[in-house]
Amino acid sequence: MENLSHSSEITATWVENLAIEEINMSESGVIDIHEHLNPIHFLEESSIEFMNELRDKIEHFVARFNQYRGHQTNSHIKIFKISNTVNDFMLFRNSLRLIFARRANDLISIAFISNGKDLLAPRLRVDDPFGSEGVHEVRAHLGPFNKISWRFQGEPVDVNAMVKHYLTEFIKQSAQ
Repeated sequence: MENLSHSSEITATWVENLAIEEINMSESGVIDIHEHLNPIHFLEESSIEFMNELRDKIEHFVARFNQYRGHQTNSHIKIFKISNTVNDFMLFRNSLRLIFARRANDLISIAFISNGKDLLAPRLRVDDPFGSEGVHEVRAHLGPFNKISWRFQGEPVDVNAMVKHYLTEFIKQSAQ
């Protein structure tokens, strides 16, 4: 047990939750023996964790970018939480916004908003015109034993690559 990695320790909270639920069942007399088979709770938890991980990584790199930009505060990137949501957020610079939003427990959308009204998609390739595809969607894939993975266009998502891509696209598109 001593060799547990940090991620294993974080994901081990499920067993603590089982213990707490069991205590609550004993006290309330209400038993739900089927809850662990319903993926809705797991999808919601996973989407919140995924968005938090995205935001944490983006905040880290935005802080570094702003630090390197130094005293030129007019070119700094700002991050805002979106009100009345669990953890949606956006980046803002030079009238361009990059929005990360949980549209459902299994769906996260990513899009640019330009000039406060035009919804644009980030580019994926050099030959893509800016804003040509509409909103990007990252979807949860529910596998055996309620294992959830996040996918873009059917392919598994690497969060680090995703953060690098969207943040780079935002910085390039918002530069003036």
